[in-house]
Amino acid sequence: MTNDISSERTALVIAAHPDDGDFGCAGYVAQLAAQGWAVHFLVCTNGAKGTADRSMPRERLVALRREEQREACRRMGTKDVAFLDNEDGELVYDRPFLEQIVRAIRTVRPYTVLTHDPTDIIIRDSFINHPDHRATGTAALDAVYPTARDHLNFPEHLDEGLEPHKVREVLLWTTNQPNFDVDIGPQVELKIEVLLAHKTQFADREDFIEFAKERWRSEDGRYLERFRRIVLGF
Repeated sequence: MTNDISSERTALVIAAHPDDGDFGCAGYVAQLAAQGWAVHFLVCTNGAKGTADRSMPRERLVALRREEQREACRRMGTKDVAFLDNEDGELVYDRPFLEQIVRAIRTVRPYTVLTHDPTDIIIRDSFINHPDHRATGTAALDAVYPTARDHLNFPEHLDEGLEPHKVREVLLWTTNQPNFDVDIGPQVELKIEVLLAHKTQFADREDFIEFAKERWRSEDGRYLERFRRIVLGF
């Protein structure tokens, strides 16, 4: 198994819904992009249930949320964004879903994967971890180890030129066990602008900005994105 040198400055964000990755890691992604990293986004569902507007047609919402994510990624400086279009709210961890994520990892060949922490249902005693988030995080972790690195898993990929790949670092957002903090003070305004690209989600700009800043402000006044970091040494 070989990992090409370019993968050392490549990251893949694996998010359940449009805007999830932006909430989780937009500040750090912007930092990586500014440092010359190639950051790729993978959105696993179509976002079809992400509205309280009963007059919004389903097909229109799906199209809008896709365009919003593209604009958000442009603001972050990412290389590209791909959509799997699994049904929002009905995502299950099964072999076909795992194959989709393994395929993305073998295609992008990232050094770092950023995704949801699937290990807890209750987060900081303040909200419930969405089942789509848990399914995505679990599949992403299993794809990283061991599935994407084993040529006997999905051997049909070899016929397409997709070689096994070892991810070296995983960063999990929305975690009860953070061990890696990123100071996003210089990027906090950009992160807000990234999230405001999702107009179907955050129509009330002022209320959202205040909520967002409080969410990321630490006790010492810094703005942080907090992750559970896993370094894979073998």
